[in-house]
Amino acid sequence: MQSYSQYALILLLFLCIQQLYYLAKAQLDIDALYNNCNSALFPSGSVYGHNLNLTLTWLAGNASLNGGFYNITVGQNLDTVYGLVQCTAYISAKDCQNFADIAAKRIRGLCSNKKEASVGNDNCLIHYSNQLFFSTFNSGHRYSLANPNSVTDPVIWNRQIGNLLKNLSSDAATAPARFASGTATYKDADKIYAMVQCTRDLTEKGCLTCLEDVIGYITQYCDGSTGCRIYSESCLFRYESYSFFLSAPSPELGPSPSPFPVSNSAITRGNKIAKKTVVIIAAILVVVSLSVIFVICACYSIHGDGNGSLEVLVIGLRTIKVATENFSNAFKLGEGGFGPVYKGILGDGQEIAVKRLSSHSGQGLDELKTEVMLVAQLLHRNLVKLLGYCLENEEKLLVYEYVPNGSLDKILFDDQKQSSLEWKTRFKIIVGIARGLLYLHEDSQLRVIHRDLKASNILLDENLNPKISDFGLAKMFSGSQTQANTRRICGTYGYMAPEYVKHGKFSTKSDVYSFGILVLEIITGQKISSPQNYANLQSHAWQHWTNGIALELMDPTMDGHWSKQEVLSCIHIGLLCVQEAAINRPKMSNVITMFSNLSVSHLVPSRPAFFVSDIVSDSSELVRENPGSTIKASNRDPSVYGVTLTELHPRD
Repeated sequence: MQSYSQYALILLLFLCIQQLYYLAKAQLDIDALYNNCNSALFPSGSVYGHNLNLTLTWLAGNASLNGGFYNITVGQNLDTVYGLVQCTAYISAKDCQNFADIAAKRIRGLCSNKKEASVGNDNCLIHYSNQLFFSTFNSGHRYSLANPNSVTDPVIWNRQIGNLLKNLSSDAATAPARFASGTATYKDADKIYAMVQCTRDLTEKGCLTCLEDVIGYITQYCDGSTGCRIYSESCLFRYESYSFFLSAPSPELGPSPSPFPVSNSAITRGNKIAKKTVVIIAAILVVVSLSVIFVICACYSIHGDGNGSLEVLVIGLRTIKVATENFSNAFKLGEGGFGPVYKGILGDGQEIAVKRLSSHSGQGLDELKTEVMLVAQLLHRNLVKLLGYCLENEEKLLVYEYVPNGSLDKILFDDQKQSSLEWKTRFKIIVGIARGLLYLHEDSQLRVIHRDLKASNILLDENLNPKISDFGLAKMFSGSQTQANTRRICGTYGYMAPEYVKHGKFSTKSDVYSFGILVLEIITGQKISSPQNYANLQSHAWQHWTNGIALELMDPTMDGHWSKQEVLSCIHIGLLCVQEAAINRPKMSNVITMFSNLSVSHLVPSRPAFFVSDIVSDSSELVRENPGSTIKASNRDPSVYGVTLTELHPRD
């Protein structure tokens, strides 16, 4: 047993030393940075700053994916941030991730509150801007680093370098990775090793033009040097007299690249700094190897909860457990379809809501990634704000701003509380939900279909302003796309549009249908699933509307204190939204227009979907599944979703 313990301890020691080596190596390599910080500033605490934090987080978190290239757009209008990260093709995914993490941290420090910046070296580049720069080459900001050693025959050397880089440029421009490497012979025995790379968003022509531009500065800044690198924000090249593709950079090339020209004195100072750094790192490794306790502590430090300043959206499990008193029942706010939600208080006093996805819930990693990716990019006062997430020890946690008044259904459908929702507040909630949906459908950078809009997914802040939440089932569209089909029907019965339930078709008009049901619930104070004396809420509302007694739908707890014009307009709009044919339902922009001018003459609504007479018998062919119950994704045929999909018609 003792020998096994000793072996485990030695293995732990080796792994920790190796981890420290990689971190030290990454830190040394990333110190060889070039950077460019735009002079334009954004104010602290601004929306642009928030979007920038999200951008850098996603760039760092996704750098090692997709072959080391990732770009993202966050925000809208003047607060939009465009970001790009790219690693050199020959480094490993692990090294790419290390370089990107450190570069993202460094760009925050070097270019604080700058609207545009880039930082990197020949291993990794991060660039962000408030201007769209994707697919556009920029070689205007160039940085060079030349080896102080010279070759014996610069004429032959330069000729071979020129031919090699020209050929590699042609190869890189046509390669999907926009990368090429190769060798050439210098004086029979000696070899020249070189690589070129463009950012992968560039076109073939853009890549070739960028490389031709930076290569044109060789004679001015690299003439006769045994090694040289020239970087720009869109492309770079490097050549050496040794193979550098899969090895650490030569110690003599450790200095931080400066805007050219680079002086010999700058190179000398850089070499001293690099050598000093290497000595320090070596000393640290010696100390670590002599102290097992220190190594173990260092390992825990390296593999801790990850709650650092770099990953602004990552919150450590330990932090969340402390905030929620280890998910105490006393902090439990409720139970959703995918797991419980807890209130928490962070160390700085900030209140949070933690959505804990249960292991058996229908929301897996894909849905969680969807929710994180979506909500992180969506900023609107009528959408709940995502503060962070955690994926540790098989936990899947989403951390949101705490909304003190909970979900709408907890007040609206509570006999003791619903009277506190006077008409003025209900009208504000209806309009707020509409504005949030308009943002999702038309005003955000991506068209988003929520697919599970219901009263329990509307949160109310301290002023009872509504915030749409729970984007686990949401779908993103881009360009002009407005609808799609699926065989994975998921959502909540009663709120789902007929074309979605029957045929798997969903669109912005599916959300409009759900909004219409919500409007009717808010007006009546009745759940879509309430066991009333009527078949369903939309049919009940339709018959009151057509019989000229629409105001009798009003929740009696409001005791008649409401605006007749606002109420009739809301009932009218609700019925327009729940019409059978999706094409007849208004867009949310039209809904907002109606709310803005209640005197406008609206279209006449047609009979709602799933219409039945209020007079029903036990044998009526109705939807047998309980309305308001949530269903998880299914790959079954729409005719066997556990619900009778009979066409519903009024009785004669």
